[in-house]
Amino acid sequence: MKSAGLIGKKVGMTSVFSVEGKSIPCTVIECGPCVVTQVKTVENDGYAAIQLAFGDAKEKNTTKPLAGHFAKAGVTPKAKLVEFTGFENEYKLGDVLDVNLFEGVPFVDVVGISKGKGFQGVVKRHGFSGVGQTTHGQHNRARKPGSIGACSTPSRVFKGLRMAGRMGGEQVTVANLAVLKVIPENNLLLVKGSIPGTKGSYVISEK
Repeated sequence: MKSAGLIGKKVGMTSVFSVEGKSIPCTVIECGPCVVTQVKTVENDGYAAIQLAFGDAKEKNTTKPLAGHFAKAGVTPKAKLVEFTGFENEYKLGDVLDVNLFEGVPFVDVVGISKGKGFQGVVKRHGFSGVGQTTHGQHNRARKPGSIGACSTPSRVFKGLRMAGRMGGEQVTVANLAVLKVIPENNLLLVKGSIPGTKGSYVISEK
């Protein structure tokens, strides 16, 4: 569950010029419009939250339970659903929230799924330095992990030991990105710097 925010899509990166004439790298996020599909209350659910939906989905690809869920809210099927807990205003089913939510907000946190890198070794995945030198007869373990544990004590490999494996494709939050511009007519939010994910991937912007 997230604090007050909106669901959006990463459009891509560009750069804008500051007042001093410096080029600032920024990311363009298509933020909203998001529609309220569920309102949770302390009396009924034990906590207060609203569920927002973003992006249109095909009716034939929507499961029957979800189709009923959207019909109850009086909206067309949506692609992405996220629950938010930090909204102070009262909202009801079918209300639409747009990028104006971030008007006057100096910083946002952006949550996304990082790009998948596939199976990677310890040097790329965990920043191991490898063996480094190729002296003393060493010639074949420059990027290897080295020892993964002692011998007869403890006779096992400890849990959580950093090894080679799948890298990326994880939820990543980038905190305190400066909001450079809000463009309400196109539902766009410009934030300073980069955010996780591929172009076109869903991201959550929180204030």
